[in-house]
Amino acid sequence: MSTAPLVDYRTDPSLYRHWKLSFDGPVATLAMDVSEDAGLRPGYKLKLNSYDLGVDIELHDALQRIRFEHPEVRSVIVTSLKDRVFCSGANIFMLGLSSHAWKVNFCKFTNETRNGIEDSSEHSGLKFVAALNGSCAGGGYELALACDDIVLIDDRSSSVSLPEVPLLGVLPGTGGLTRVTDKRHVRHDLADIFCTTTEGVRGQRALQWRLVDAVVKPAQFGAAVQERARKLADGSDRPADARGVALPRIERTIAGDAVTYEHVQVQIDRARRTATLTVKAPGATPAATDIAGIESAGAAWWPLAMARQLDDAILHLRTNELDIGLWLLKTTGDAAPVLALDQALARHAKHWFVRETQGLLRRTLARLDVSARTLFALIEPGSCFAGTLAELAFAADRAYMLALPDDEARAPKLTLSDQNFGAYPMANGQARLVRRFYGEAEPLRAAKETIGRALDADAALALGLVTSVPDDIDWPDETRIAIEERVAMSPDALTGLEANLRFGGHENMASRIFGRLTAWQNWIFIRPNAVGEKGALKVYGKGEKAQFDWNRV
Repeated sequence: MSTAPLVDYRTDPSLYRHWKLSFDGPVATLAMDVSEDAGLRPGYKLKLNSYDLGVDIELHDALQRIRFEHPEVRSVIVTSLKDRVFCSGANIFMLGLSSHAWKVNFCKFTNETRNGIEDSSEHSGLKFVAALNGSCAGGGYELALACDDIVLIDDRSSSVSLPEVPLLGVLPGTGGLTRVTDKRHVRHDLADIFCTTTEGVRGQRALQWRLVDAVVKPAQFGAAVQERARKLADGSDRPADARGVALPRIERTIAGDAVTYEHVQVQIDRARRTATLTVKAPGATPAATDIAGIESAGAAWWPLAMARQLDDAILHLRTNELDIGLWLLKTTGDAAPVLALDQALARHAKHWFVRETQGLLRRTLARLDVSARTLFALIEPGSCFAGTLAELAFAADRAYMLALPDDEARAPKLTLSDQNFGAYPMANGQARLVRRFYGEAEPLRAAKETIGRALDADAALALGLVTSVPDDIDWPDETRIAIEERVAMSPDALTGLEANLRFGGHENMASRIFGRLTAWQNWIFIRPNAVGEKGALKVYGKGEKAQFDWNRV
């Protein structure tokens, strides 16, 4: 474990230091008002609405509150309470002081949060307007790019910019480059100019270059933003009269090397550099499967409670346990209630609360996919790799399943449901089974024919659903050797290998963002031109000129 204080991703609006959240019927306003002296770590001031991880933790929480606690909200205005400044992006002094791992994890989390904005727009009918009431630079513009509509104030000074290359010697790598081309379709030569100048683009030129959707004079700015937000809200199917679901604090206990939640258990083995994540199926009291029961359960409904806890566990390990490179994925419990809940998720998919719960499951599993850790699934007696929980096995780099042909009662089973065939796409838009079989029709057809059937190790292996099926004699040695071999390999090489293999074949904007973050930005962040003693990121704000190694690599 790092000697630095643990980063806790759990917060709520009463604890916010940087955001103001307000509601007006179908429109919510999420206003950035960063407190300069409330950085997550000491050593820098968050001036000009610049942000660090703490600012984005609050943003992530605020989005969850809007999704679940305010179903009446159909559009969100993202703006600033600072005069003539929307957001100057990630705090440069924070980045200059941070370790390499912190920088990359910070970029990954901020982009996952922005992806979440786009995910809600696509799947939940929740639309976003970026109201740029002042200068908008770097990560601030990347936040705007995640929104459906960008409105820039036309005050002759406010601009949008991605100045990372000329100012800092790094990339607008938290999705900036990719969204400018893939989403906004900015012509590549204009994008080249835009990304290599520090002053940015303002007014009508920003509109002509497709960097924004509207430019509005100051006197009309507020009204124009409201009009555009209301228009987007009119096209949403989120209910106006539904009762929201309050999200209580996620309860957990950290004792020694164990992190314990109600439905998730994390056990760290520091000697082996592994963490075992065990997800528990619903207990003796079955979780609700009808709408009345689901609404009554609220945040305690197992699919939502489990997803929130698993998400927190992933973020905790990813940020606070850098040396734990191999995560062993396990499950426990009875498959029947999980499969019943999967049927409820499918049957009530259009109900706003069920839809938002499925969205959180989707985003949590996608966060697992892009975590720079080896994932091995261990399917043992007492396991519950069924339906939604089977996605953990399909997310894994390898899945080991114990074969007990002479002990049917103890033999672990794997069971598919309809949820495994599209309900939880990866960042690249593919279902994990589709990714597994490269979209080939025959193995997918064979797998679909087994929906609801408990498959033993041999059947799962024959269908290509698991990697290896040792018997009880070979199991201890085969799994031990696989784990020991894996943790002995270069973490850098494994990160590159796993990212390539997990996202092989099909690509989309989101997978390109994460791929470029893993490869390009990861590499640039360790080059002396960015982080050397005279690198651009290190000397920024000191009145010194960066000294570059002119060799092109």
